[in-house]
Amino acid sequence: MDLFKKLKNMKILLIDDDEWIRDSMSLFFENEKCNLRAIETAEQGLKILENENYDIIIVDYKLPDMDGLEFFRRIQESHPNTYKILITAYGSKKLLSKAREIGIHDFIEKPFTSETIEASLLQFIKKQ
Repeated sequence: MDLFKKLKNMKILLIDDDEWIRDSMSLFFENEKCNLRAIETAEQGLKILENENYDIIIVDYKLPDMDGLEFFRRIQESHPNTYKILITAYGSKKLLSKAREIGIHDFIEKPFTSETIEASLLQFIKKQ
């Protein structure tokens, strides 16, 4: 299965306050000709999601304006079919449990590689 062939028809939103992560993920997905929009804050994400839908949303846990769990709680009803990924350097069983409770599909610990993101997205594509 060609993961990126499937992803080309999907919209991906990345929310991370780390400029390096936004830039590197943007370049990675751009090289694969995939539609990734990278933004810095959860508030920006909420505003975007008022008018747009995304197939996949990847959010950092620690953001300056609200944490990733709160962001996903706020979009839970309005975007129930979106594949949700939480990335964090602060992983714990308690955080993972909370993430699962609010419908987050995957949990990726920092530091991560492009292969880690690909593996998560492949699991999503297989369920399609």
